[in-house]
Amino acid sequence: MAGEERIFGVHAVRAALKYDPAHVVEAWLERERRDKRMARVRDELRRAGVTTHLVKRQELDALTGGGVHQGVVISYRGPAPRDQEDLEVVLEALDEDPFLLVLDQVQDPHNLGACLRTADAAGVHAVIAPRDRAVGLTPTVHKVASGATGSVPFFQVTNLARCLDALKQRGIWLVGAAGEAEQSLYDLDLGGPLAVVMGAEGEGLRRLTREACDFLAHIPMTGKVESLNVSVATGVLLYEAVRQRRAA
Repeated sequence: MAGEERIFGVHAVRAALKYDPAHVVEAWLERERRDKRMARVRDELRRAGVTTHLVKRQELDALTGGGVHQGVVISYRGPAPRDQEDLEVVLEALDEDPFLLVLDQVQDPHNLGACLRTADAAGVHAVIAPRDRAVGLTPTVHKVASGATGSVPFFQVTNLARCLDALKQRGIWLVGAAGEAEQSLYDLDLGGPLAVVMGAEGEGLRRLTREACDFLAHIPMTGKVESLNVSVATGVLLYEAVRQRRAA
């Protein structure tokens, strides 16, 4: 299993209970709270079969380090991430050209959730990310992905550069997004076995990841904005690949 974390606040807790209740371990509620919002949370915890402790506000303050908990804290232990061996099994089972998304150290759960949702819509077979300095499948990711965490296989690998090399050995072309690249996205052939490689928020692709890519491409920007959010950019690249693959 993945590490255990504390999640607090009514909205975040309800998201965990809605999108991934099986991994909510236990909960602490402020004993004095009797309002309708807390009653809903208590009812959702009961339906999910979560062990609940009624405690004083001071105990919640201690559990959260003084965070804005709104009277509710849960312990959440996410599922163990699937690794490169699991990825190999998925790739072996495909009866069509692989279509993959690689996210290099994306740390914002909203961005990961949005990328998973777009990957599902575009028909991506798997999303790959490093295990270090990258967000995993948190309740926020489940919420933003709107069910895509269950439909798109998500893999976290120990060594991303080694994983990318293994993909290349399988004949999968790696296309990385880089704002300074000379080639435009629309000048590339995105058909066939393909992995779209996206960099982290603000930093872009790391050196080893960039060097592993067969091609680098930029998204043409004609306005005043210099770059796109990683989840928006992911959508642009994936759907250009979809367009080309359908036209082939």
